[in-house]
Amino acid sequence: MEKFEKLQGIAAPMPLVNIDTDMIIPKVFLKSIQRSGFGVNLFDEMRYNRDGSEIPDFVLNKPQYRDAEILIAGDNFGCGSSREHAPWAIADFGIKCIVSTSFADIFFNNCFKNGILPIVLPQEQVDVLMADAEKGANARMTVDLEAQEITTSDGVSIAFEVDAFKKHCLLNGLDDIGLTMEKADSIKSYEEKLTAQRPWV
Repeated sequence: MEKFEKLQGIAAPMPLVNIDTDMIIPKVFLKSIQRSGFGVNLFDEMRYNRDGSEIPDFVLNKPQYRDAEILIAGDNFGCGSSREHAPWAIADFGIKCIVSTSFADIFFNNCFKNGILPIVLPQEQVDVLMADAEKGANARMTVDLEAQEITTSDGVSIAFEVDAFKKHCLLNGLDDIGLTMEKADSIKSYEEKLTAQRPWV
């Protein structure tokens, strides 16, 4: 998993509330267990017409937000079913940080496991970031995970909280497999000891 340390990028405003995982990646696309290839289907029903053409008014179809890496979202983001394809699609599109007033618990935890930083802030602070994001591509935000701080294009700094263990994992690019591999030497030593003690196993 790619390390998340400091991100400076375009923030896309998406003030809709209760965006569920089926809106993020409709169930018709859940045909693979590979983590890649889902970005094109992110927000499919909001992003495309039935003939496959883009809906110009959808935020991520607008020229200034096509390369967005930060999403400023409405309340209760990621609710609905627990599909891990939702953060897969978000990450594959290129979004690395989502800011909202609240997230569904399973989605929230799945974000960390897939290299995405979800940040919970009070509504008044989300409003500040939403207004900054609405300025377009020239209004780049900085998200500093080590310092736990977001800085707007105007230099306004907003502190955020993050679980220490989840922070460690993101800073070091560790998903569940990576965390296990950190213990590779201990696992090998245990297996060798077990083989010596119980060679018939």
